[in-house]
Amino acid sequence: MKSIHTEIEIKAPASRVWEILMDFEKYPDWNPFIKSISGDAKVGGQLRVVMQQPDSKPMTFKPKCLVSEPGKEFRWLGHLMIKGIFDGEHIFKLREREDGTTKLVQCENFNGLLLPFFWKQLNSKTISAFEKMNTALKNRAEKS
Repeated sequence: MKSIHTEIEIKAPASRVWEILMDFEKYPDWNPFIKSISGDAKVGGQLRVVMQQPDSKPMTFKPKCLVSEPGKEFRWLGHLMIKGIFDGEHIFKLREREDGTTKLVQCENFNGLLLPFFWKQLNSKTISAFEKMNTALKNRAEKS
């Protein structure tokens, strides 16, 4: 297993950050990485996620929601083609601090037979995409 981990401090309460994360219809307005997301964000629900890294074509995944805990965590598991070939567990964790700010952690755990072939390119591009999304989310949350 390989993992990518990013985090950012947001000067807004976790409830506001959560509200933005769950407002799938507005992702095209602000999100430079996840171009669209739709579906059922309840545990066991099916999602449709279109991601696009810089200088790459969009990729569509149909992950299953694993965790949807308002204000705290949103997690899904997706597969490339079939389970075990290339799997990604995408995680957003929110931690509200005593001062009303929120620590956002966005990470992904990767597994599968094709991981060794994709890892080097995936690692550098995905970290950059996560960081750009984190910054865009921070800017949106702090504006409102």
